[in-house]
Amino acid sequence: MALIDDLLEKLVTQGRLVVVLPSGEERAFGPGDGGEEIRIRVADRATMMRIARNPRLGFGEAYMDGRIAIERGSLLDLMRLIVGANRWEAKTPGRKALNRGKTWWKALFRRNEAKAARRNVAHHYDIGNDLYRLFLDDDLQYSCAYFTDPANSLEQAQADKKAHIAAKLWLKPGQRVLDIGCGWGGTALYLNRVADVDVLGVTLSEEQLKVARERAAAAGVGDRVKFELVDYRALDGRFDRIVSIGMFEHVGAAHYDEFFAQCRRLLANDGVMLLHTIGKYGKAGKPDPFTDKYIFPGYHLPSLEQMSAAAARARLIVSDVETLRLHYAFTLREWLRRTLANRERIVALHDARFLRMWEFYLAGGIVGFENGTMCNYQLQLIRDRRALPLVRDYMIADERRYREIG
Repeated sequence: MALIDDLLEKLVTQGRLVVVLPSGEERAFGPGDGGEEIRIRVADRATMMRIARNPRLGFGEAYMDGRIAIERGSLLDLMRLIVGANRWEAKTPGRKALNRGKTWWKALFRRNEAKAARRNVAHHYDIGNDLYRLFLDDDLQYSCAYFTDPANSLEQAQADKKAHIAAKLWLKPGQRVLDIGCGWGGTALYLNRVADVDVLGVTLSEEQLKVARERAAAAGVGDRVKFELVDYRALDGRFDRIVSIGMFEHVGAAHYDEFFAQCRRLLANDGVMLLHTIGKYGKAGKPDPFTDKYIFPGYHLPSLEQMSAAAARARLIVSDVETLRLHYAFTLREWLRRTLANRERIVALHDARFLRMWEFYLAGGIVGFENGTMCNYQLQLIRDRRALPLVRDYMIADERRYREIG
């Protein structure tokens, strides 16, 4: 019990957490300085030991398996209590305790070759489109939305995200656009509709491919918006524009040079690329063990330095950078709200254990963007320094125009 006491004393430095032990004994942590008291019950001593050795994985698995019950407050309340007291900006001693169990070797040495990449994508994205329809917006945008106002609906924020990205691509009618990691096809269809461009979307998910092709056919643009099941590394040809949204997280640090070199080969000499990805403040971090095991196997969140250096080695110029600090937290809050509102339907599709796993994933993401190391980066890249106008006014004008189109 000393190990768990030591861990929680480091982590809970504000508010109050009451832990009911398997024996029925209660332990209280934190100064109790305002806010709701969180109360949890731990089923057995082995669970406490697993949490002490590896807090992120141990707690996630215990919650998923029902060996930890939250009797007062919610899972999100508990995570906010702990991570909110150990914000990345503050560099508290508790952050080191939070990272216990993470390992560097996975980020540095594992390889996401084509076969492994296909398997990793299937693990997350081919678990059934019905699940994603329960918590995503109508366009099935599964990436950070863009909230011009935190009060905006998820649908509005995702529409504004697409306009924001399209404006950074400086699109012209008739251009050929490549969408790497096209998801269910929403962005490709949007770019065709608002900018009159031809789009090739590529994915490794069979479930996504089916829906994307159906949507293009239903919109009557199957001849101009096409989707293929292919690894980006197997592509050839040239494209005027490249966009990649929420895919780079799956590339893996060992493949960054390969990714940017391939993008340079595919990009026209006067082309423009927009990369939208979750990333890390400061140095690139070790993969979260729960996320790596249950949610996104093989993932890696890059630092801005990692991406900029790899792009430079490929002789790509980073022409614009934007850090979306809290937008993904707003996005995830709505995904979690919709997930919990559809508890019964998700349990019917999967089971109660899956629901708790999904809740842990989304709640963990929220606190990671609110107070942890995560943010979302948008990098605009070009091959030729003269490929874009001298100043950024075109982005503002185009974004306004795309929003008016809707």
